[in-house]
Amino acid sequence: MADPADHPPVVDEGVADAVGGDPDPRTAPTTGRPHRETTAVRGGRSGSGEALAPVLWASSTFVTPTVADGRRLATSTTAERFYSRHGNPTTADFESLVAELEGAECARAFSSGMGAISAVLMGLCSAGDHVVAQRQLYAGTQLLLQTVCPRFHIDVTWVDATEPGAFAAAVEPGRTVVVFAETPANPRLDLVDLEELGAIAGPLTVVDSTFATPLGQRPLEYGIDLVVHSATKGMAGHNDATLGVVAGSRELLDWLWSFAVLQGACASPFDAWNGIRGLRTLAVRLDRQCASAAALAEVLEVHPAVCDVRYPGSPNHPQHDLARRQMDRFGSMLTFDLVGGMDAGVAFVEAVEVLQPASSLGGPETLVTHPASTTHVNLSPEERSANGIGDGTIRMSVGLEHIDDLIADLTNALEASGDPAR
Repeated sequence: MADPADHPPVVDEGVADAVGGDPDPRTAPTTGRPHRETTAVRGGRSGSGEALAPVLWASSTFVTPTVADGRRLATSTTAERFYSRHGNPTTADFESLVAELEGAECARAFSSGMGAISAVLMGLCSAGDHVVAQRQLYAGTQLLLQTVCPRFHIDVTWVDATEPGAFAAAVEPGRTVVVFAETPANPRLDLVDLEELGAIAGPLTVVDSTFATPLGQRPLEYGIDLVVHSATKGMAGHNDATLGVVAGSRELLDWLWSFAVLQGACASPFDAWNGIRGLRTLAVRLDRQCASAAALAEVLEVHPAVCDVRYPGSPNHPQHDLARRQMDRFGSMLTFDLVGGMDAGVAFVEAVEVLQPASSLGGPETLVTHPASTTHVNLSPEERSANGIGDGTIRMSVGLEHIDDLIADLTNALEASGDPAR
């Protein structure tokens, strides 16, 4: 089998969208190639026949008429009708749709975002290998890298992703196998320069693009080797599916296939079915969420109870110019700090009514999270501080409610955060 480190970057033409950053000539649609918004509606239908709605193949296994068929399917990385841990028609439709949207040769679906991330890291790395990762990561990814990888003698070097050249400087030639990035990063919305990351030669580059979705940015167009999503979030988009996906070249996904089958974190056909449904409406949901997020950021930026508001679409975001260069839509996520610290953070999430305290994101409901007490509670205070997470940090996933209701509830909760006894 070929060495995945020799894998050439995947480049594909995509589409720019006026909702987000500056139009890029690489993303202009060509004759005969639909916009990605159209692909999201029309793609992923190979198993549906004439049905407009995707077909749910709930079967855990499928009949193999001959021994030769069974042998072929048992060793095929593209089996659609075998044992569903290997392949399922509904799951295959979801994978093909994601691959189309990302401009990838293929994709592999998993039972969660962490299932996808663990398959990438543990499937590609062996004892003695080296990983370069950014400090600003989803807490589950960070804990995997700092607690599980050392048990298997996989070394990790942490870098500040906002520093130019930090990733490349940490690469150890001949030993670094994976460079792992997340952009926008959870929860501070720091950005990684995809062009700079894609130019790194040698190790495989992997980007968690969950916050952006394929309609917000497409890392593979910048020479990134693999893109990962927790499709539970914006892609599925309705808080009713737990799903992960990895997209990239056929060579790399074939390399990961055998590990993924043994790992067993395969996607449920039902969740893949909901994932297809979610992708059908992703464009219109994301447009509404982006517009509301921008309006809420403006409210937060002038409120006396708030400091350090982060939204990539805001000119006040320290990497706004980078966001305009590499993002078509700025996303549904924003983060801010309450000046009152821990007490203010607790008071805020307990005061909301239209906004709801929950730890996921990307769905129709606007959700707020206090990372210090929920998503990042397993990190030490020092680790949270190194990631830019304060005791008063609040992460908000903006939903589809009327903007006036969101502003009214946000303002009320901010006032409560300044008076915890209220």
